[in-house]
Amino acid sequence: MKKSERAEIILDMLDELYPEVYVPLHHQDAFTLLIAVLLSAQCTDERVNRVTPELFQLALTPQVMARIPIERIEQIIRPCGLSSRKASSIQRLSEILVEKHGGQVPMGYDELEALPGVGHKTASVIMSQVFGIPAFPVDTHIHRLAMRWGLSNGSNVVQTERDLKRAFPRERWNDLHLKIIYYGRQYCPARGHDIGKCPICKRLQNG
Repeated sequence: MKKSERAEIILDMLDELYPEVYVPLHHQDAFTLLIAVLLSAQCTDERVNRVTPELFQLALTPQVMARIPIERIEQIIRPCGLSSRKASSIQRLSEILVEKHGGQVPMGYDELEALPGVGHKTASVIMSQVFGIPAFPVDTHIHRLAMRWGLSNGSNVVQTERDLKRAFPRERWNDLHLKIIYYGRQYCPARGHDIGKCPICKRLQNG
């Protein structure tokens, strides 16, 4: 089966399974989503969603967050792991947003990736979900499934992003990356994967 045929089958099945999808990280605006995505590094969305209410009750804007002691931020986000590094990044990026961007999350990869703790994946999430600019953020679920579905060789996330952007229409990238995440969690886990209970893998295997 050609890669284009695989991609078409995958797209149709994901649309059927997930007619509507939403960002799984709880947030109120661009700033709170940025913080939530930063916290999600090497941490589950469920755990982030348990932690952020207390953090955002303390500070909902970069102006306020920049004044919160790092130790207090670290105490709240400790369940997310890497708390010292993440707390430092949260406080410093808040300061930078105030100093350089008028307290607003900037719309641009260069500006976003210049912020502490913000890599390409996080920037892609913000660009796609906040500003509506087509992007294909690649997390561990998407990286794994792209290889499992024969859409990428899985050598690295940069190559996976390129391959997926070639495989699917540009206007579908923003919702499709969320659908793949939802599918990976529900049907296509890294461990204990049962192809008989995985509709897409089963369909692709049967040709």
